[in-house]
Amino acid sequence: MPSDVVVLKRQLGLWSCVGMVIGPIIGSGIFISPKGILQNTGGSVGWALMIWTACGVMSMLGALCMAELSTTFPRSGGDFMYIMIGFNKMLAFLRVFTFVAIVRPASAAVVSMTMGNYLLAVFRDDCGMTDETGEIVAKLLAACMLCVIFALNVYSVPTTYRLQVVLSAAKVLGLVLIIFLGFIRICQGYTSNFENAFKSDNLDIGNIPLAFYSGLFAYAGWHFLPQVTEEVERPSRNIPLAIIISMTIVTIIYILANVAYFTVLSPEELLTSKAVASDFALPMLGSWSWIIQICVALSCIGSTNGVIFAASRVIYSASREGMLPEFLSMIHIRWLSPLPAAALLLPLCLMMLSGDNVYTLINYMSVSRWIFLAISVAVIPYYRWKYPDLHRPFKVPLIVPILFIFLSIFIVVMSFFKDPLACGIGLLISIIGIPLYIVCVVWFWREKPVWFLKLMGKVTLFMQKLMFVIHQEEEEKTFLIISDIK
Repeated sequence: MPSDVVVLKRQLGLWSCVGMVIGPIIGSGIFISPKGILQNTGGSVGWALMIWTACGVMSMLGALCMAELSTTFPRSGGDFMYIMIGFNKMLAFLRVFTFVAIVRPASAAVVSMTMGNYLLAVFRDDCGMTDETGEIVAKLLAACMLCVIFALNVYSVPTTYRLQVVLSAAKVLGLVLIIFLGFIRICQGYTSNFENAFKSDNLDIGNIPLAFYSGLFAYAGWHFLPQVTEEVERPSRNIPLAIIISMTIVTIIYILANVAYFTVLSPEELLTSKAVASDFALPMLGSWSWIIQICVALSCIGSTNGVIFAASRVIYSASREGMLPEFLSMIHIRWLSPLPAAALLLPLCLMMLSGDNVYTLINYMSVSRWIFLAISVAVIPYYRWKYPDLHRPFKVPLIVPILFIFLSIFIVVMSFFKDPLACGIGLLISIIGIPLYIVCVVWFWREKPVWFLKLMGKVTLFMQKLMFVIHQEEEEKTFLIISDIK
């Protein structure tokens, strides 16, 4: 491809793809979720480890389904694109509405705030900060980190994914250190927490979906790689292979890391812990425990970098399909990055960071997220029936998507049973997107007044001049691929 062509280039090889899966997954979840899972399994170590394993298996099933969809429909955008191709635009718009307005900005804000807290913990005691001052400083650190990551994402795509590989390796090494220390404790005979591991007097079956939510939060990110399909080299090979390698590594590391935690912390200590990794490291590493805190901070930086990289491609794809303003589907003429799409995310993330209810919003939207993931995976059995001869470079057994859909529905139904108010609010927020779809998408494509067309043209031209962006020059080739499917 000529170097002067303005296009999102295919630059992600196999190990870059592995970094794009491991990076977003291993963020703050493995350091936060152990408490949530243990609490909702009645303090049972055995059941907690079973939930971690089940969440890993379920995430692997979903990731394999996404691998088939991304190689069958080689378009960036992930589940948004598959819902639009397989079913209809309104469902796809609702997905991208919740994704852009709440889910991704809130997730980036939470992970960046965790980074700020752990980074601050390295020197907080020496500064004598109050809790209020510490929270402000942590938010400022998180905001600075977000701005730096956004700048890097729009300025250099190659540097962004190389950084992702480095940060992924660093966070894996940090967890390997935790596992190694846990192995030493086991060899020394510290196994009392694993005796009668499945015994619990407080186990409530109704809380199991909440335990799953905590575990699946830690595994969240397995569907990010298909969101950047158009930038992957040899996607029919690299996407499935990267997903299999990454999910296997993550699942094994997560289970072993939790085993390591229980060699130092009792279930009661873990439930009262505010920073599981730090409380684990203090008795094991002493004055060197800051190493683990740095590893957690690096994990959060890598996770945020992956979130922003993938989310900007979803916005870019949604705009290209007429779901969002036209200028958001343009790329920078020199940097070859979706600058307008990334620029939209930054203020949204900073707004979420400045608020106090971001955790509540994420809890509200968990049900909607799993509904949309189930709908996107449902495209697989639907298209197996409707288009049996469609070329599929990678194909999973039909039982895989069916099992994933069943498990997703089970979690959603049990969640409604356990907390109908929170689930109802989450669905209501998603449904708000319907009138927006009618006004901004359906009405927008109808015949419009000349003055409106001129106004939108001037706005688009102004944004192009301001950001030095144009439409991708080889966009038509990608559209032909999809038109051949129908």
